[in-house]
Amino acid sequence: MSFHYFAGAACRALMARKDGPSLYDVCDPVLSGQASGDPHLAKFYKTALGNPALRVLLRRAGLPELRDEAKLARLREALVRARDDAEPDWAAVGRPVAELVDSIALDHPKPPPAAFVGTMPAPAQIDGVIRDCAQHLLGSYRKNGFLPTYAAFNLIGDPDFRGRELIMALTGLNARGYKNSSLLFNLARVFIARSPARAVVDPPWRGIAEPMWEPVQIRHRSAYYDAFFIEALLSYVETGLASPADKTAAERAIADMVDFCINISREEVEGDGGQRFNVITALAPAPHPRFSRYFAQIKQDLGFGIYVPDCDTTACSISAATQAGCLDPIIDQPLLDFYAGYQVHAGVNEPRVTVPLNDNIDYEGGVATWIDNLAGERPYGNDLDPTLNFDILEVSFRNLARWKILETPARLATVHRIVGFQKRLAASGAFANPRSHIYYLPELYSAYFGRCYAAFLALPLAAQAAIDPDGDFDFIRHRVLSYVKGELIAAEMNVFDAALALIALGHLGADPRAFAPALNVIVDAIGEGGRRGPFRAYEWNKMKTPTRILVGGPEVTSAFVLMGLAVARRVMARG
Repeated sequence: MSFHYFAGAACRALMARKDGPSLYDVCDPVLSGQASGDPHLAKFYKTALGNPALRVLLRRAGLPELRDEAKLARLREALVRARDDAEPDWAAVGRPVAELVDSIALDHPKPPPAAFVGTMPAPAQIDGVIRDCAQHLLGSYRKNGFLPTYAAFNLIGDPDFRGRELIMALTGLNARGYKNSSLLFNLARVFIARSPARAVVDPPWRGIAEPMWEPVQIRHRSAYYDAFFIEALLSYVETGLASPADKTAAERAIADMVDFCINISREEVEGDGGQRFNVITALAPAPHPRFSRYFAQIKQDLGFGIYVPDCDTTACSISAATQAGCLDPIIDQPLLDFYAGYQVHAGVNEPRVTVPLNDNIDYEGGVATWIDNLAGERPYGNDLDPTLNFDILEVSFRNLARWKILETPARLATVHRIVGFQKRLAASGAFANPRSHIYYLPELYSAYFGRCYAAFLALPLAAQAAIDPDGDFDFIRHRVLSYVKGELIAAEMNVFDAALALIALGHLGADPRAFAPALNVIVDAIGEGGRRGPFRAYEWNKMKTPTRILVGGPEVTSAFVLMGLAVARRVMARG
């Protein structure tokens, strides 16, 4: 969006007629004075919602129904209970806010159809973009000492997060600070979504993955991100396009990131039966995440004071280390023994998923996200995302022999249950519904299945038959390809959409002629990132609580474009 767009949208928000009490009319009497009860609620309000810029933008955003004194009093009373009660009844506290959340209408992006252009970019153009992306990654690593990723808030919230989901979050999350921020962010989003301020906070965009608008972006480092940067640089080296100097620089960066993943980000936890395992946390202790001092405090205020390991970061980090040839003993752990304790068995441990925002899918066989630390803390409750379960399969395939999966019936059974979970998701078509996912988009699910499928095909045929005796992977492959070809590349795409499409198409055996739309989008967009890189930042993954938080960055886009082009280039070279 241009400067003129944002200037016009801001003017309309500032000059709008006020039609009822504003967010600040509601909250200031309860939260802006001397703090009582839980101090975090008032502190969060003043920091995140009461800041001068947002106050100016929302000062004329009012809700007419709150002219009803009884409704206004009920809403304020809920805030008082959240502030003052030692153990609030969160369902009751959330109900007045949930009713307001249900008054807003949000939709997922629906890009218009795009005309198919079958002309391929020249091979030299593709190679040039690969080199540009690699130089961006290597240059950023030299400059920063790591490859940064960014988080950005979209206060409009997630389209699938309605009043019902707010109550789920308030009753299923464990950390009070996280409940507080979820409550207030969702109250604020109502005033944003029902006012002209919406056009400032949530401008339209091209494609599916949301661009990350500057300047409100929080730089940080995570083992999860490093795992994919490792894969990107490995892809670059494998293309043969790297100069000797670049190859050496890439190998040094890879070695450093592997160390960050498996040593600096390592944390010991307890599995079922008391056995200890080493897993990987997404946010290592300070100073390793590289937050600025200001945003380190903001993280605390948002309710992220305690951060625990997760199953996805663990899987991706161990996979990347395996691909890089790491021989650290952490690789030898049969992680499936640990994951089995977090796997859902219908009627046995379904309550393990305490925040079931995607309860439109069948959780049976899926592995939940968050891992309890040794103190037994799990501040975010637990949820279950389909995409991370592909990452568990992928790392298991890469370590099939090392972990003796085929020789150990319990481990093979864990794999079979995850495959069954994914088969049902594909058969229902729910994988293409954004609501089915917690942290990712359907296009990410498709690309990550491509990675998983490639690891599966690399196994001996006998191993493939033992893992997938009924041909479920081929069934999923056909469903995912149908989505990618029939929906994703048939519509307008942005660069990140196109990169994910190439990863899926290339790994899943699509006709190379189908690559043309995605290749053209990428080649035509080179330079859109300006001074920050070849391409701009887009949504890679997201959180739906406490509000819509996007994660990505220019380096992330370069990494995924590089991986997508490397896969496409390899397939096209085979003819």
